[in-house]
Amino acid sequence: MTLNKTPVMVSVVIPARNEEEYLPATIAALQAQTYRNFEIIVVANGCHDRTADVAREQGCRVFELGDRGLGAARNLGGREAAGQILVFLDADTLLPKETLRTIVAKFRRCHACGTLWGEPDSRRLSYKLIYVMKNFIHGLHLHCGSSGVILCWKDDFVKIGGFDESLYLRENSHLMKRLLRFGRYCFITRTPAITSMRRYDSNGAGEMVRLWLKVWWRSIVSDISHSTYEDLEQESMDRRYARARMNSQTRKAVL
Repeated sequence: MTLNKTPVMVSVVIPARNEEEYLPATIAALQAQTYRNFEIIVVANGCHDRTADVAREQGCRVFELGDRGLGAARNLGGREAAGQILVFLDADTLLPKETLRTIVAKFRRCHACGTLWGEPDSRRLSYKLIYVMKNFIHGLHLHCGSSGVILCWKDDFVKIGGFDESLYLRENSHLMKRLLRFGRYCFITRTPAITSMRRYDSNGAGEMVRLWLKVWWRSIVSDISHSTYEDLEQESMDRRYARARMNSQTRKAVL
């Protein structure tokens, strides 16, 4: 006699800060999934808009925090999750309808953490090249990173205490590095995570690549555990302003 196995329960945890504009599409994409044994948890983190209300109206489990940071929001969602597999999803990232079914099929107990093939929500060549590079690095396991999605088992997540809430940079990589004690990294290519490029649109692709490289280099040569992306962006802006001012003064001196 063959015993029917209970389908794996998946908990999709979405930390969201003032995301009322992007969140509805993210939730709608999840509600269209062909795999049905899942829940959606939205953690509204320091919001001043209707993020929490939007999530409730779409039938999600909703928790609200003060401005505690991304790590705290993810940890709250992870603790409250009922699923065996945790899918931490950015609030502006869309998953095609077969994604959860593919995750359940491909993410096994031998895996400790993982992510999906990343795909930009734009046709701009520079964005596509950036994601070609990211997917290449993840595919060869040169860096166990993420592209809008982090996969892990809840029991492993609980064992390591979740995200380090004191970190504001490279917190994803830090989590995955600690999870790898339980198994292998899983890079799923059969289904993409379609990621918003709004930050790239705002700052420029070149500036975002420079920011990545800066974070990587600074993490090697110094302690950046208490730095934020905003700190590094402000440093870059200050340097650009200082160079522009120096160039202006030099031109005036020459004239």
